[in-house]
Amino acid sequence: MRARYRIPLNAALTVTALSAATAAYAAGFEARSFRLRRASVPVLPPGMSPLRVLHVSDIHMVSGQRKKQRWLQSLAALQPDFVINTGDNLSDPEAVPEVLDALGPLLELPGAYVFGSNDYYAPIPRNPARYLAERLSGRHGLNGNPPPRNVPRNPWWELRDAFDGAGWANLTNTRGRLKAAGADIALTGLDDPHIKRDRYQEVAGGPDRDADLALAVVHAPYLRALDAFTADGYPLILAGHTHGGQICVPFYGALVTNCDLDAARVKGLSTHETAGHRTYLHVSAGCGTNRYTPFRLACPPEATLLTLTPRES
Repeated sequence: MRARYRIPLNAALTVTALSAATAAYAAGFEARSFRLRRASVPVLPPGMSPLRVLHVSDIHMVSGQRKKQRWLQSLAALQPDFVINTGDNLSDPEAVPEVLDALGPLLELPGAYVFGSNDYYAPIPRNPARYLAERLSGRHGLNGNPPPRNVPRNPWWELRDAFDGAGWANLTNTRGRLKAAGADIALTGLDDPHIKRDRYQEVAGGPDRDADLALAVVHAPYLRALDAFTADGYPLILAGHTHGGQICVPFYGALVTNCDLDAARVKGLSTHETAGHRTYLHVSAGCGTNRYTPFRLACPPEATLLTLTPRES
C-alpha cells in the first residue's frame, strides 16, 4: 500500500496565516508607503548648471485615494526644474479630477508627458499568474497577444486637455521643447509600446542638436523603443510601466517586468546598449497599482528626483 503524506494541520494553518499577513502588509501598508528615490545622471554638456527633473509614473489613481493625492501634491516642495510624467495616471474612469488635483502644484511647473495603456483603457480583473506566463512565453500586452475586445475606455482626452492647458508638452509619437532653469530641452516621445501604439518612424532622426539637452520619453520600456532611442543618440531615456516588479521576492528582486526588459533593470537608473551605442535608462517603479491587484511587496511606491549633471569633458 502506498503511503499517504499529508501536511500537518498546524503547518497548514501557519502557512495560511503567513499568507494572509503578507497580503495585508502588501495591500494595507507597503502599497501606501510612498518613497522618493534620488539619482544623479551625468548627461549635460560640460560647464552647464545641474538640472533637477521629477519623474512620476503609474499613478493608477482610484477615487478616494487621499493619501496618494496628498503625497503627490507634496512633491512640488522639492522645487524641481521640470516634471516628466510617463503615463498610466488612471485606474478608475471617475478619477480624472483627483489626478488633476494631485498633480495641481506640479502642473504649474514646466513638464511633459506620454500616456500608457491604462490612460486609454479601464482596468479589468486579471489573474496575476498571467504575468509569469507571459514572461515565459515572451508575449506581453498586445505584443503577440490578440487585441482585447469590449474593453471599457478611460476619459484620456480629459487628462490630455488639462495637461496641454497647463503647458505640458504632449509627446505622443512626436517631439516637443520646454525651457527650464534657463535651459532649452528637446524631448522626443512615443505612445505606449505595450499596446502597439508606438510609431518610431514618425520621430526618427535623433535629437535636436540645437538644444542644451535632449531626452527620450516612453511609457513601457520595450527593447524596440530603447534600441531605437539609443541608436539615435539620446543620452537619457525615461520610462515607467513595470511597477518595479510590484510583487518582488525579498533579497532577490522582481520576477516580471510586464514587457521584454530584463528583470535586472526593472526600476531605477541603469544603462542600455545597442549597436555600439550606450545611453542611460531610468525606469520608475511608479506610485500606484491596478485597482484589482492593490498589492506591492518589497517594492514600495515611488517617484524619482533626478539631478542631471555635466558629463566629463
